[in-house]
Amino acid sequence: MAEMQNSPGLLSMPRSPTSSEDEMAQCFSDYSDDCPSDSSREETIYETIRATAEPSQNHMDDIHTNSMVIRVLIPDLQQTKCMRFNPDATVWIAKQRILCTLNQTLKDVLNYGLFQPASNGRDGKFLDEERLLREYPQPISKGVPCLEFRYKSRVYRQPNIDEKQIAKLHTKAVISAPAQPLHLHCVVLVNVVNDEMSHHSVVSKLHDVFGGEPGDAESPLTFAAQLDNAVEMIRVLKNGGAHLDFRAKDGMTSLHKAARSKNQVILMTLLELGASPDYKDSRGLTPLYHSVVVGGDPGCCELLLNHHASVCTQDENGWHEVHQACRHGHVQHLEHLLFYGAVMSAQNASGNTALHICALYNQDNCARVLLVRGADKEVKNYNSQTPFQVAIIAGNFELAELIKNHKDSDI
Repeated sequence: MAEMQNSPGLLSMPRSPTSSEDEMAQCFSDYSDDCPSDSSREETIYETIRATAEPSQNHMDDIHTNSMVIRVLIPDLQQTKCMRFNPDATVWIAKQRILCTLNQTLKDVLNYGLFQPASNGRDGKFLDEERLLREYPQPISKGVPCLEFRYKSRVYRQPNIDEKQIAKLHTKAVISAPAQPLHLHCVVLVNVVNDEMSHHSVVSKLHDVFGGEPGDAESPLTFAAQLDNAVEMIRVLKNGGAHLDFRAKDGMTSLHKAARSKNQVILMTLLELGASPDYKDSRGLTPLYHSVVVGGDPGCCELLLNHHASVCTQDENGWHEVHQACRHGHVQHLEHLLFYGAVMSAQNASGNTALHICALYNQDNCARVLLVRGADKEVKNYNSQTPFQVAIIAGNFELAELIKNHKDSDI
């Protein structure tokens, strides 16, 4: 089933249904480390953003009846726009809408964010992407409220600060070569974490690395999230101004990196520091989705679900978390997903349910879990095949018998 083809685009739409044989043959190409060129990647991101952010008529009606007007300044393009936003939508969705209106491309576009300038004694700050716009009240005393759309860099609380001058302070004494590999920057940070003066200068320098040079392969935070015993490093970076929703070049946040590294301690640390379990990567996938794919200790999956991670996220081919759990035979992950409300009957772009996927990949333990919990074994995919028929076609005859002989009384 051509369910797992490479596609780095953001929030891509499901592809048209294909045969079971194609799906099985091509699924192994997904989540590979191969990356397209920077130019093609940026182009794909813009195309898919536009394809998925077109508002429906009902959505447009909702925007006009329940909306807020905001003036958006885009310094890098020297543009200003007045736009309507749904206050009950997330900042992430607002960002998608802004990107759809641009007639010029921005480099490393995923790391642009909405910035609320300082006003009325409040510090300026970037809006967290998974929070609702309504949670950031806008001052209306001066007319239409204003937000900036700009690249995420370190935010200094002191007014009128010269960031370029700050970047020069202490850097030669602490890190003499800005071109050093990023992991060396992190090692230096750990070595000086107890030194107040060095602490601030190193954090400033590290933030310049990921905030001032769009497109770096890793940010300090995404790199640290993959290390063992890096809790203190994570806290120092966050306190020094690192953005929890900043993305590495592969489109993943530090939370995604921790989930894929099966690093439960770092995952907990990031969540305690305020990271959202629903941050999206460049494909619109969440840390929970990646946790289910990589498997390992199901504690990471349970931790994310316990922090109210959304279930039923789907990739560009319509695969939900339950499909991935069944594809890879991650039984305990599947149990956690079902307990927290995952839909067993969800169909991917080929119309396959999780039980179809079990039948295709001969995952009998996952199939038993689904059947015992009441999965409908008579649902047909878009090739008019039941899970039993898929198991027969795939040559998984014992599993086919299991499905065939399961009775409603066994639920």
